[in-house]
Amino acid sequence: MNLIVNFTPTGMIPNKEMTRHVPVSINEIVEDVHEACEIGITMVHLHARDEKTGEPTYEGRIYRNIIEKIRKFAHDLVVCVSLSGRAFIEFEKRAEPLKLDGALKPDMGSLTLSSLNFNNQESINSPGLIQSLAKEMKKNGILPELEAFDTGMINYAKYLEKKGMIEPPHYFNLIFGNIACAQSDLLHVGVMINDLPLNSYWSMGGVGNAQTIINSLSIIYGGGVRVGLEDNIWFDRERTQLARNADLLRRIHMLAEVHERKIMPSNEFRRLLKLQAGDGLYGRIYKEE
Repeated sequence: MNLIVNFTPTGMIPNKEMTRHVPVSINEIVEDVHEACEIGITMVHLHARDEKTGEPTYEGRIYRNIIEKIRKFAHDLVVCVSLSGRAFIEFEKRAEPLKLDGALKPDMGSLTLSSLNFNNQESINSPGLIQSLAKEMKKNGILPELEAFDTGMINYAKYLEKKGMIEPPHYFNLIFGNIACAQSDLLHVGVMINDLPLNSYWSMGGVGNAQTIINSLSIIYGGGVRVGLEDNIWFDRERTQLARNADLLRRIHMLAEVHERKIMPSNEFRRLLKLQAGDGLYGRIYKEE
């Protein structure tokens, strides 16, 4: 299978004090996505930032502006909006980007499948909130991007499927190397892939120094990659060189070429996940219950 490249340019944590390369403003994010499209990506996982403070925001109007600008040059790029629980726990705030419609409608929304702790911050995802977001996405024809940091989260995805809140085919981000979750070793990787429900497509991402290791493993193993400054701001393991998003993407292309894996275009990814074709038609058409 061709290589899914899930580009994560911004995230919740990196800021200009940490690295001048992280895109924070609307135009910076759009410019990095434009450059990424020229290099070659399959989808983009967007985080929005407040225009004045640079802090993470849930506001639909900012996501709207980002998506509108991206779709002027990338009509069929698969766009996922973050519904992260790091900064906001209220359903109304986290679901706001899901209200976008028409040509501004995101194809996907991230759905972290449990609460978890990062190094210095928690991400709160109660069962009720997860289920409410899943139902809202299904109602609005938006596909969940299922984020799993350990095997328990994968099991919870199976529970949501059993209850009819999510439907296959699924797309998972399997994320390794976080301090309180699955680590970046072969045992954890193998167990999580083995536990995935049937009819699932997946990419693997690594936090910090784990990024290149996990991306390399996934390329070798037949999965996709999640890559960008959201997870890792450094180009080298010794942390002597700050990365640009373009640097990280070009390295992925180099590794993909070595292992004879072509980058999956967005239109192929859309067909696999039963997403609409782009060019004005976005999201997924769910079957009637």
